[in-house]
Amino acid sequence: MIRVLIADDHAIVRRGLVQIISETMDIQVKGEASTSDEVFDAVRSDTFDVVVLDLNLGASSGMEVLKSLKAEFPELPVLILSVHPEDQYAVRLLRAEASGYLSKDSAPEKLVEAIRRVAGGRRYMSAEVAEELLEQLDAGLDGPPHGALSDREFQVFRLLASGKSVSEIAEMLSLSVKTVSTYRTRVLEKMGMKNNAELTHYALKNQIVVM
Repeated sequence: MIRVLIADDHAIVRRGLVQIISETMDIQVKGEASTSDEVFDAVRSDTFDVVVLDLNLGASSGMEVLKSLKAEFPELPVLILSVHPEDQYAVRLLRAEASGYLSKDSAPEKLVEAIRRVAGGRRYMSAEVAEELLEQLDAGLDGPPHGALSDREFQVFRLLASGKSVSEIAEMLSLSVKTVSTYRTRVLEKMGMKNNAELTHYALKNQIVVM
């Protein structure tokens, strides 16, 4: 039996995931979490074979939760779920040691397939994303402009693109305004853009943020 922890801050989404998994014979939802604190409380007090983690877990970044989980439990497979297209996040999350990435608009059977795959020690990526990555490799492409950003720069980029001010981001990430301003400058330089409006346009066009 594959023991799963579902981590999503939306109760309706969790209920839907539990319903999908309940129709299988070999997978059991052993725990649920709606915050990052609940995720760590669960994995520290019980045993799970897979964590299904929402990329946006309330006030917490799924990327940061993923990194912390892998630092403390390096052998624990983490499958990321997100409303964002797989091609925008999959590579970055796999580099951060996610075992797989699945868009929330995927068919239910894909979720079951992904859980079984990562529980078996393998990584999961949709055929569409794998094909696109191979095409990029064959074409010798370096990837999209945001692919050059570090994880923290990418986090700041998303927040800027969603309309957050530098001071708001500083408070959210527990950083100084000066530090966030530095990240903003790096983001603009690396992506070849002049202002936040251009970042927002790019993010919306590429479905990195949804307004």
